Amino acid sequence: MSAPILTLAETRDFLDREFPQMQAGGRAFHLEAVGPLSARMRMEGQERFLRPGGTVSGPAMMALADYVLYAAILAQIGPVALAVTTSLTFNFLRKPAPGDLMAECRLLKLGRRLAVGEVGITAPGSADLVCHATGTYAIPPR
Repeated sequence: MSAPILTLAETRDFLDREFPQMQAGGRAFHLEAVGPLSARMRMEGQERFLRPGGTVSGPAMMALADYVLYAAILAQIGPVALAVTTSLTFNFLRKPAPGDLMAECRLLKLGRRLAVGEVGITAPGSADLVCHATGTYAIPPR
């Protein structure tokens, strides 16, 4: 495994510059780490992410998983804004209580044209997954 091309700060700056809409309504997504073929992101528990029944909504967890997967890929390949999601699959495993969620991403394959990764989402302090996602990104030719 090779070290990421982009540092944590460079990856954060790129995401903030190219995707300001992810922080619309106040900063909620916090990229906490990038490493070899990996990234970790925290989503603050905010009322806008809740659904009836007192749990975090599926769309909020989907956004978190897609965003951390994108961050992990960018840290490895550099600032390629046009890398795009081609597939995402989600398994919702447990009902998370309102509050922060943590997403750990691991890239399973990083090729010239495709990247495949998995994301595990947990509540802080718990090892129990609330959601497991897999995704594929298309990487444009350089």
